[in-house]
Amino acid sequence: MSVSFKASFDRDGYAVARGLFHTAEVDRLREHYMTLRRRGAYDHDVVGVQQHSRDPLRRYPRMAQMHRWDDISLRWLLDPRLRDLLVALVGTEPYAVQTMLYFKPPGSRGQALHQDNFYLRAQPGTCVAAWMALDRTDETNGCMLVAPGSHRWPILCTEKADTTVSFTDVTVPLPPGQRVEPVPMDPGDVLFFNGSAVHGSAPNSTTDRFRRALIGHYIEGDADQVADYYHPALRMDGTPLHLAVSEGGGACGEWNDGDITLTGQHEVARRHE
Repeated sequence: MSVSFKASFDRDGYAVARGLFHTAEVDRLREHYMTLRRRGAYDHDVVGVQQHSRDPLRRYPRMAQMHRWDDISLRWLLDPRLRDLLVALVGTEPYAVQTMLYFKPPGSRGQALHQDNFYLRAQPGTCVAAWMALDRTDETNGCMLVAPGSHRWPILCTEKADTTVSFTDVTVPLPPGQRVEPVPMDPGDVLFFNGSAVHGSAPNSTTDRFRRALIGHYIEGDADQVADYYHPALRMDGTPLHLAVSEGGGACGEWNDGDITLTGQHEVARRHE
């Protein structure tokens, strides 16, 4: 890991490890998940498969918690390359709590800006995501968008999202002048980002390109609780450990003349992202 990689993560709340996984590995993973999706639904699917739906995300819904029943997903989640970079970024051995696979086929909606720790509720500290591109991603097929420096913010109060362009129905507001940067990636690149970093994606406006991504969520090794959906947590050697269940609610941040004050209260509860 280069000094600039760690510096970027500390400064902006995210950094990209270019070419962390080889092309042949990515090809196998992409085909593996397409095969799984074609076989139908699974216990931990967030929504069911509707093969004849006009909504591309109903035909190719995201998959979640695959590592609980799929060995290939479990091996990726615990891969030493991810582990080593996570330790270098956060300073402690992380705990693994989630896998997700986003297919994002042509014509599908994006995801409104949000913060991951709103859902995971890791305490103390936060969660960290490892987001690996399985396809080339750019602004036309809905690459990741991240607000640099937002990892220093608390968890913000949510508001209603525009569900014509986002498959999720809540988002977080940005202050005037806050930029959101696109993060183009090649297959095998991995984007690491802090659980408070505001991120999301625009719709896939192409007619012929998927934007598939494999994601792992981890919590910092000093955390002693996480939301119920993410149990059991795993050490990076694959052994489970017991953590307390983190309850929802509490104060959230609101913008006031460019500053954040913890004057709000969470009114939206979500079991998972």
